Amino acid sequence: MKSLNVIKVRPLHYLMTMLLAWQMNAVAQDIDQSMQVSSQEPEQSVAALTEFRQQMEEVVVLGRLRTAAAKLVDERISEDVVADFMGAEMIQRIGDSTVAAALRRVSGLSLVGNKFVYVRGLGERYSSTTLNGAVIPSPDLSRNVIPLDIFPTSVVQTLAVQKSYSPDKSAAFGGGSIDIRTRGIPDDFTYSVTIGSGFNTASRGEMLTYQGGDDDSLGEDDGTRALAPSLSQAVQRFSGNLNAQAILSGLRREGDPAAVLADAEVINRQLALGLNRDISIYKQDSTPDVDLKGSIGNNYILTDDWEVGFLASAGYKSGWRQTQTIARSLALPTEEYESEQESTKSTDLSATINLGAQYTDDHELKMTSLYLRNTDDEVARNDFFNENAQLSSGLGFRRETLKFEERHLTVNQISGEHFLGAETRSLLHGLVPEWVPDGFKVDWMYSDARARTSIPNEVSVSSSTVNDPLTGAVERASVNLSSSAADFRFTQLDDDVTSYRWQAVLPIETARSIIELSAGAEHGQKSRTYRQAQFGLGPLQVDVPSVLTGPLGTVFSDANVTNPANGFVFDLIGTNNQSYLAATMTDAVFGNLDWTLDDRWRASVGARWEDYKQVALDWNIFGNGIDNPQISNDPVILARGTYRNDKVYPSVSLTYMSDWWAEIFQLRFGWSETVVRPDLRELTDASYIDARTGYLTDGNPDVRPADFVNIDIRAEWFFANDDTFSITLYRKDITNPIEFYESAASDTNRAREIINAESGQITGLELDGLKSLGFLGESFEPFFVQGNLTIQNTEIKAGAQADAPTNNVRQLSGASNYVANLMVGFDSMNGQHSATLVYNVFGERLYLAGRNGAPDGFELPFHSLDFTYSWYPTELITINGKLQNLLNESVIIERDGVNTFEEKPGMTAALSFNLTF
Repeated sequence: MKSLNVIKVRPLHYLMTMLLAWQMNAVAQDIDQSMQVSSQEPEQSVAALTEFRQQMEEVVVLGRLRTAAAKLVDERISEDVVADFMGAEMIQRIGDSTVAAALRRVSGLSLVGNKFVYVRGLGERYSSTTLNGAVIPSPDLSRNVIPLDIFPTSVVQTLAVQKSYSPDKSAAFGGGSIDIRTRGIPDDFTYSVTIGSGFNTASRGEMLTYQGGDDDSLGEDDGTRALAPSLSQAVQRFSGNLNAQAILSGLRREGDPAAVLADAEVINRQLALGLNRDISIYKQDSTPDVDLKGSIGNNYILTDDWEVGFLASAGYKSGWRQTQTIARSLALPTEEYESEQESTKSTDLSATINLGAQYTDDHELKMTSLYLRNTDDEVARNDFFNENAQLSSGLGFRRETLKFEERHLTVNQISGEHFLGAETRSLLHGLVPEWVPDGFKVDWMYSDARARTSIPNEVSVSSSTVNDPLTGAVERASVNLSSSAADFRFTQLDDDVTSYRWQAVLPIETARSIIELSAGAEHGQKSRTYRQAQFGLGPLQVDVPSVLTGPLGTVFSDANVTNPANGFVFDLIGTNNQSYLAATMTDAVFGNLDWTLDDRWRASVGARWEDYKQVALDWNIFGNGIDNPQISNDPVILARGTYRNDKVYPSVSLTYMSDWWAEIFQLRFGWSETVVRPDLRELTDASYIDARTGYLTDGNPDVRPADFVNIDIRAEWFFANDDTFSITLYRKDITNPIEFYESAASDTNRAREIINAESGQITGLELDGLKSLGFLGESFEPFFVQGNLTIQNTEIKAGAQADAPTNNVRQLSGASNYVANLMVGFDSMNGQHSATLVYNVFGERLYLAGRNGAPDGFELPFHSLDFTYSWYPTELITINGKLQNLLNESVIIERDGVNTFEEKPGMTAALSFNLTF
């Protein structure tokens, strides 16, 4: 659909459009003619520019990667802030399958855990993600930030990364913001089908698995693992306790004075049968990855003024991954360590539908619906030794875990964009005052989104082992004699976000100036509920020890559990403080003045007022009365759980534009004040195991937002042959930074807490460039290099809240001293082949701050080298191949010279076939 809604072509922007085709002799004459268009005749300029772009698109060699990158340079130039963009064409040519993987290509960004993106080396809490400009919820259990691996690149039109703040964005802005813009309505009929497959070198052979449900291949539990209604009813019936004594009290309270403890024990064991105990772990051969995608769309011109269109797409992806990890104690790394094998069957489903309608070039309406499902079915076997049983003793421990985690994201959006043009003015018959100029614009959006994560039954079974004292190989394993030998957890997260906004832009044009006055308002509300029920089941004594050995499904069979001789007991376990309720509400008003003088100077001054309210409270899901309430009625606790703040966040940017050293040169300066807020889960007293780190993490209701002062200076050059180069200096001063510090824990556990440190500071230098290699000779004409380097220094002062930190002054958690990306690209002159070799590395980054003299833990640099190749045998067919982690790097965390953690992700290979019409 048409997107050209301008009333004047600025000379610099017009020149940038020309640069995209200056290297093509076939359109030299068109360029000469187009350059003669007078800037004093804006309507003729628009018509000439439109015609020129159409001609240019016809002659551009489809598939040249560097040309695809250059197509978004114009948007980068026209922004009044520091921003970078990546378009769908580049993503397609590179072959990245997820948004997380694609963002590695953007200057200053690095990928962590294949899920989270670090902007300028800062951790994931310092970046925010929006979808088409709207805030969306997160299905991650322990973080508000969104794991970007759930977004397939097939739904993406553009990825926009903004690194300096503007008032039309949320004030929750640290390292930067990422906006995922979904595909729009096509200009003509189109369809696309992609079939792909692949494998991972660490995931070939036998995988650990178990008997699941019939719908596991679709990434959805069919009820096999669900909590039985009888258990929920029993919890209410017996006042939140299921041990034999509580059941006996309940029976007598119900009017059965003859009930004895033996009767209650029988009921207790019968209730345990409501758990899914078909948990025997066995091995199964892995299968190749499967990747299927399809889309169809069309555009219909109804009249000279009206057109409508649609685009629908769907995708399915599944595959096995296996990781080997080892975690060592700092004091005795060869005697006390954990070795884990984890097999994961991942299943991803996606579906989108986009509807659009347009009236002339003045009015456009869009509707987008998106559904994503990402399911990980994990089986892990962890063999470990600690101070109670070291390797040389020949004894050890085993923990076996089954976890089926479904993550869902549903988004529905509607938006409109309205310009005051000649057609609209004529349609309204004089209702619009003459002083309102053509080009007056109003846009609006409404978004409703829901994220849901369900773990219907996470099972963890603890055993004691007899081991080879030299190699640690397990010779025999027996389930522990403990009432909580088997831990059954049922987890449900619901995160709902509703937001709406509007913005109006009034252009004012004089002989030397273009002024844009903009103002708008935004409202957002978020509710997050986390519910976790935890049950324990295990034997206290057995007459026959062999009952405790063998497959887990046999050990916990109906016959064994109900046999009184085995002494199985069943009860609720945990402290009932894992669950919580939380909500936020944000109201904002913003305004901005954007003034361009003589196409040489540009100043933008604005501010955003935000009224932010939040509440986060522990939730006792089994509370049943005044003495045991679900939500505390203590005024002090309620007050600690609420927070409100309203503040004005200003921003100023200044840009100087010329042709110094290049066809286009821009020097930008930006200053702003922003904020970074803690995750909602971190604001409760709830304790949880962080899925990524494995640490017991304690929340803190007293944590408050961190305030940022940001300064950016960027010089950027855009050359006629599509080459670019930029230098950026930035500084961030942080008050009350939000940080993790290690906290006291038992010898066999690892724990950390979230606090407000005293202050922090970040200073950095960023270099970015794209260079064609044709200057080396004709043989190098198909090649180009693109890269970026971020060098920075971070510092944080712990302050009084930290629990005996080893270093009171240290670097920020998750921050790297440097991040580097280098891409070497090849695009054949006939447009049939393209290839890229991509290298990424980050400097060591702080993983955990030590306490009481214990050293800090650092994640060591990970050298990522990927290769992609695309073949275009016809205009309709594309064959893509990719190899990832060619150096077979490992994730390593080091403390005082000891590798305390190591994970081997393996290398990945994939091949896909695409048909597009």
